[in-house]
Amino acid sequence: MAEPESTVINTEVKQKDPSKALVIAVTTRAIFNLEEEHKLYLEKGKEEYARHQQANQDKPLPPGTAFAFIQAARYVNEKILESNPAEKDLFDILVLSNNSPESGMRIINSAKHYGLEISKFCFVSDEDSTQYLKSHRVKLFLSADRTDVCNALRRGVSSALIFQQEIQAPSTPLRVVFDGDAVLFSDETDQVFREQGLEGAVQYERAMEAVPMGEGPLKAFAMHLGKIRKKFSQEESPIRTYLVTARSGRDMGIRAIKTLREWGLAIDEAFFMDGAPKGPILAQIQPHIFFDDGLHNIQGAQDVGIPSAWVP
Repeated sequence: MAEPESTVINTEVKQKDPSKALVIAVTTRAIFNLEEEHKLYLEKGKEEYARHQQANQDKPLPPGTAFAFIQAARYVNEKILESNPAEKDLFDILVLSNNSPESGMRIINSAKHYGLEISKFCFVSDEDSTQYLKSHRVKLFLSADRTDVCNALRRGVSSALIFQQEIQAPSTPLRVVFDGDAVLFSDETDQVFREQGLEGAVQYERAMEAVPMGEGPLKAFAMHLGKIRKKFSQEESPIRTYLVTARSGRDMGIRAIKTLREWGLAIDEAFFMDGAPKGPILAQIQPHIFFDDGLHNIQGAQDVGIPSAWVP
């Protein structure tokens, strides 16, 4: 497999062991707000875009939707290394970009300006940059491009689509919210719901109560996050995880809890919304990132300023 056209190692941060670390790849438009530049790219083409980026290479880009999540990952790394300087189970962030290294200088300078702990910048000339995810052992891929995300999911990499929005950076610790069905769990119950309605789905869940649900597209990422989370007591953990699901607690919550227990995945708090809007509870949690497969839930989260990632 060809390596990306150019990989720039960030010598200012500790390099991680990718076989042990939780490797997260983000595209430039997920981590920085490049909407104006992207518009220029679409309207005037690649060369004009590259010229603009080179002319502005010392002007930091404004933070994008995944920025707060990446910042909080650095905080977690600091806490882990405080308690064990030899620990290898760390977040390892790499940026995957379709920029050339020349126009990518602005990306590198922006990351250094904000003190982001990014290990590598990979500048890829191929249309489908997701072919490099497996070779970098990526466990989560965040992109603002839907095709990228679908390609990554097809390659078996946990992936989600970032929507650009204005966000307030939440405070630490790192808070991650997962939806249940079709995100952490498979979409088997969703399919029954679509075919047989709510009553059919409830009956199905009761019949299947003792059988753990199948794996969803973000299970692998959640499990690795949970592994890091277990290094700390609940009071001292720099990570908090949440399940916020449309399921009702009474009829459909038991199987969800049993599945998490079977997987050995500890979740700090679970909210069974019974179909109620998720926005108000998300506004209270103030997560750094919220993963959901429902676009209406993503919209509700965006309305209250929560950084959101759609799992198609």
